[in-house]
Amino acid sequence: METRRGPAANVRTAVVWEVLSTVLATPGQVVVDAGGGTGGFAVPLAEAGHRVTVVDPSPDSLAALQRRAAERSLDVAALQGDLGDLASLVPAGSADLVLCHSVLEVASETADPADLLAAIADVLRPGGRLSLLVANRDAAVLARALAGRPDEAAHALTDPAGRWGRADGIARRWTPSAIAELVAGTGLVVEQVHGVRCVSDLVPSAVLDTEPGAAAALLALERRLSDQAPFRDLATQVHLLARKG
Repeated sequence: METRRGPAANVRTAVVWEVLSTVLATPGQVVVDAGGGTGGFAVPLAEAGHRVTVVDPSPDSLAALQRRAAERSLDVAALQGDLGDLASLVPAGSADLVLCHSVLEVASETADPADLLAAIADVLRPGGRLSLLVANRDAAVLARALAGRPDEAAHALTDPAGRWGRADGIARRWTPSAIAELVAGTGLVVEQVHGVRCVSDLVPSAVLDTEPGAAAALLALERRLSDQAPFRDLATQVHLLARKG
C-alpha cells in the first residue's frame, strides 16, 4: 500500500497510514472501521484490495460512504451502530484489523472504555490488530497554557477525563502511558505508540500557505518526531497499534 500519496500526504494522517501500510501489506484482509464515517480510511483501504466494513451511528455518513465507494466501483459494507454495538454487528474472531480512530473518547461518555476495548478485542482474530487513535491529555494541557488559559491547563492536568472545563468539546483524553495500560488490560499486546500532530497544530496555517515547500517539510518533520520523546508524548493525538495474541 502506497504511503506517500493520497491520504498519506495529509499531515494529520500520514503517520497512521505508514503504520497501517506495514500491517496491510497483503491484500484481501478483513478490516472493520469503527466510527469510520464517510470513508476517509475505508475507501482507500478498499481500493488497496481489502474487505472493509464501516460501523457508524450516522445514516447520513454511511450514505455518503456508499456513494463515495460506488463512484469508485468499490464494495464497502456499511452497518449502522456505535462502538458499543460492535459485538452484535461483527462476528467474533473475524477481523484482521479494527480501526478505532477518534471514537473511543466519544463513546466513553456512555460506556466504560475498558469494556469497549474488550469488545474490539473479541472481534479480532488471533494475530489481528487494533489501530487506536485517541486525544492526548498532555497536549491539551500544553495547548491551554499556550492559549493563555493556565487555570484550564491545570484543570486538564488533574481531571480524571483530561478535560479542561465544561466547555471542552472532547469527552475524554488519555496520556500515552494511560491508554497503553488500558489497551494492555484487555489482553492485547501494544506493539507501537506514535504521536500524531506532534507540532503541526502549533504552526500557523498562513505559513504553510505562503512559504514554498513548508507543507512538505512539516510532513517530513512529523514523520521524524512521531516516535521520539518528548515530541511523541506531547502530540495532539496518540496512535497505538496493538496485536491480539
